[in-house]
Amino acid sequence: MAKNLTPQAKAALNKFKLEAASEVGVTLNEGYNGDKTSKENGSVGGQMVKKMIMQYEQNMQ
Repeated sequence: MAKNLTPQAKAALNKFKLEAASEVGVTLNEGYNGDKTSKENGSVGGQMVKKMIMQYEQNMQ
């Protein structure tokens, strides 16, 4: 995770990541998750991007 985030932004981003992981059925732990497969981590990142795009599209309307 980015090191230059404010504590509030870091907490919000972590919450967002945990929500996205839950939506795709991946259980993440607080802190280290290097034991997850590339497929699992990729599905979390993909879900985060999907949600960000949906939010952006809603704000355009």
